[in-house]
Amino acid sequence: MSLHFHWFLPTYGDSRNLIAGGHGSQMNGDRPADLRYLKQLAGAAEVNGFEAVLTPAGLWCEDAWLTTAALIDSTESLKFLIAFRPGLISPLLAAQMSATFQWHSEGRLLINVVTGGESSEQRAFGDFLAKNARYERCGEYLEIIRRLWTQDEPVDFVGKHLRVENALLGRRPTPTPPVFFGGSSPAAGDVAAKYADTYLTWGERPEAVAQKIAWINGLAAAQGRTLDHGIRFHVIARETSEQAWAEAERLLNNLDPEQVAAAQRNLAQSESEGQRRMSELHGRGAAFEVSPDPRSLEIHPGVWSGVGLVRGGAGTALVGSYDEVAELIGEYAALGLDHFILSGYPHLEEAYHFGEGVRPALARRGLLDAADARPSEEVRTAFLPRLQAASS
Repeated sequence: MSLHFHWFLPTYGDSRNLIAGGHGSQMNGDRPADLRYLKQLAGAAEVNGFEAVLTPAGLWCEDAWLTTAALIDSTESLKFLIAFRPGLISPLLAAQMSATFQWHSEGRLLINVVTGGESSEQRAFGDFLAKNARYERCGEYLEIIRRLWTQDEPVDFVGKHLRVENALLGRRPTPTPPVFFGGSSPAAGDVAAKYADTYLTWGERPEAVAQKIAWINGLAAAQGRTLDHGIRFHVIARETSEQAWAEAERLLNNLDPEQVAAAQRNLAQSESEGQRRMSELHGRGAAFEVSPDPRSLEIHPGVWSGVGLVRGGAGTALVGSYDEVAELIGEYAALGLDHFILSGYPHLEEAYHFGEGVRPALARRGLLDAADARPSEEVRTAFLPRLQAASS
């Protein structure tokens, strides 16, 4: 068994502390994510064995397509899991952009469909459809794109929201980009079952994740399809459990209670079913007072909901020693998960903690090919010599 591991490109900026915002509100890190820094991050992800980097889309971050296109030439094997929102551009143009990206990157494009969970943000982009109608349109959009990607004949389509006539690509993408899709509402499940290759969920307790996988698998089976599954977590991995939880405590204690209250008031207005589930995990709301004990936010051994106090979207982290984090990943993999999309604070340093510490532990458990267990021996970092000495 060999799992797929992906990292994250924080195009809104990075930080040594938790960054507030997201899901319709502004999000800015105190370490600017200019192109020079993003090249460092992409290189760190590639060196540490991550297959792809997830690149977000939203009001608060740089455009995902332009940013990742600028990183193609500075990487060799790294893939780009690009988030884009159906309906903001025409299906043919999106299919054409995908084909162009595959051509120039030599097949390193993955697509993450973001239907749009917040009507206020969608309206800022000029999209005034209600949530369920956005999912209807998303299904039509993906139907058109699938046909454009895979068939030789021109595409004619008349739907409730979209219509194209004689649409055709001059070059089809090779290979066809895999489609990742997340969403917890019934409308999202229907679209995922019909069009997704990989269904994504945010990190919850194992029993809740198992229920979501069973739900989606049932919907997909009714369509005569089977899907891969992925999960989105942050990670705080250190040589010892005590060091990891000390870092979680530092992140927690650096939060301003007023910042937490403002973030929770904003997130309480979210239309997203997934965001509601994230907020319920910590259950602190706008009245939160920072606790000195990070384990008060531990929802499952080694799973910490502290990130969700200020960050919209993915709000949980795997916390522990390298071996403990690897064991947790194995526990979630046993539920039927194939893809793990991870991130950390800051992303550059945490990528090395995972690559040099967790990957060998995963290989020892048979969750990763032994040949992929360590970063390139030609690379030297602040972490690698110490870890090599510790293992010798």
